Amino acid sequence: MPRASDVRKGEVVRHKNRVCTVRRIEIRTPSSRGSNTLYRIKFQDVQTRQNLDETFKGEDLLGDVDFVRRQASYSYLDGDLYVFMDDEDFSQYSFNALDLEGQLEYLSEGLGGIFVTVIDGTAAGIQLPASVDLEIVETTPVLKGGTATKRNKRATLAGGLEVQIPEYLVQGETIKVNTETGEYMSRA
Repeated sequence: MPRASDVRKGEVVRHKNRVCTVRRIEIRTPSSRGSNTLYRIKFQDVQTRQNLDETFKGEDLLGDVDFVRRQASYSYLDGDLYVFMDDEDFSQYSFNALDLEGQLEYLSEGLGGIFVTVIDGTAAGIQLPASVDLEIVETTPVLKGGTATKRNKRATLAGGLEVQIPEYLVQGETIKVNTETGEYMSRA
């Protein structure tokens, strides 16, 4: 059984006798001594698509679920559905925008390394790779002396994600972004 501190976004767990996908995790560290770190987890019920918000201590246990993780690649957008193709048997899994909340900004056509969680033959959710490469589509121009100081500037990436990047990066460059934190990691 996984502890609340070990759960990652995109995983499937059992909570209150429901099979749920982890959509978002917020970590709160209280300032007083001896306090436990709290994990606020947003779940989505796999069957009903109902959202649940719960707060756990790090050592709280969540239930295991029998499921299969299939490696897949993002293929294309078909109307309102995002289609992923299994890398082994080429079967397709479709999700709507609500199913992929918080993950859409990282998707680019042909993106591999994605795991689709399948429960009883039904696709329940995806787990993105640890980092993805995205192109900078909009940012302010480089300032003279930008490499001498460690200042950041705001940039909009190909999927619509906004991140803070070093001042010396320019529009059109590709960068590596952490999918769990949404932060700039390095040039790609």
